[in-house]
Amino acid sequence: MHVVVTGAAGFLGQKIIKALADRGTIGDTDGAQQPITGFKLIDVVAPKFAPSGAKVLIGDLSSPNFIAEAVLAEATHVFHLAAVVSGQAEADFELGMRVNIDATRALLENLHRGGQVPRLVYPSSIAVFGHAPDIIGDETATLPNSSYGAQKAMSELLINDMSRRGFIDGVSVRVPTVMVRPGKPNAAASSFASSIIREPLAGRAAVCPVSTDLAMWVSSPQTVCANLIHAADLASGALDFPRMINLPGLSVEVAEMISAAERAGIDTSFISFSSDPAIDAIVRTWPQHLDTVRVKRLGFVVDQDIDAIIREHQQHRLAHG
Repeated sequence: MHVVVTGAAGFLGQKIIKALADRGTIGDTDGAQQPITGFKLIDVVAPKFAPSGAKVLIGDLSSPNFIAEAVLAEATHVFHLAAVVSGQAEADFELGMRVNIDATRALLENLHRGGQVPRLVYPSSIAVFGHAPDIIGDETATLPNSSYGAQKAMSELLINDMSRRGFIDGVSVRVPTVMVRPGKPNAAASSFASSIIREPLAGRAAVCPVSTDLAMWVSSPQTVCANLIHAADLASGALDFPRMINLPGLSVEVAEMISAAERAGIDTSFISFSSDPAIDAIVRTWPQHLDTVRVKRLGFVVDQDIDAIIREHQQHRLAHG
């Protein structure tokens, strides 16, 4: 089994690579675990961690010359994590299209030309929905209200059609807001959900740009990582069409996040509130409740509660600083 990870230097990319390197196996088309024989890691910068023997390619997937040289014919599994995040895609339409659409299509065409039918795991987003019914199912129509959501929805359709035609064996998994992300705030519209926990824990100020009654569909980094790997492990026969899956999550109001932080001993006086209409306009259109019957039947997992998510981050900070 040969695993390709795009966006390999990113937060989730590094977690997936480390988890797979530690485990040493991944599921074949029948769902049976087989040894991983190699990694190919792709990003615009070098990843901090790479397994022994991994091939690292540094470049832009949307560049025709780079993608032609990538030669992904040996790939049996691909985690396509490279992306421009929500707030950045809204601020820079051309960049979002180039990375989220052009690079994705170039990657898929490269895989198709390789002659194999690799399992492709594509982290999509609940942002594909926009204004939608109170409860979202896997087949709820996508009506995105952001450029990021539209770009993710277009990529989902392309992956679904190429899987239908047998060119790839793809699955798009719609990822909840990931909290608590370590490191620094990024350009994602949902970045504040991590900031209001992470920064006060470190004794730094954080700004909440939305009202505290806003509910968000969230999941911890560890659970998202486990679910992305599970999507790669599933037998092809277990995945019906459409090849889009809503990952499990928790519906949590911002006020509940802050209360859980206080229960965890975090000084929430570091949090201030300053409405940001641009962020509110994006985040408020994302679904707050999703039907997870299908994904739980397929073996995907969910966090216990918001307190467990915060405890996980506290433990990560103690272990890694």
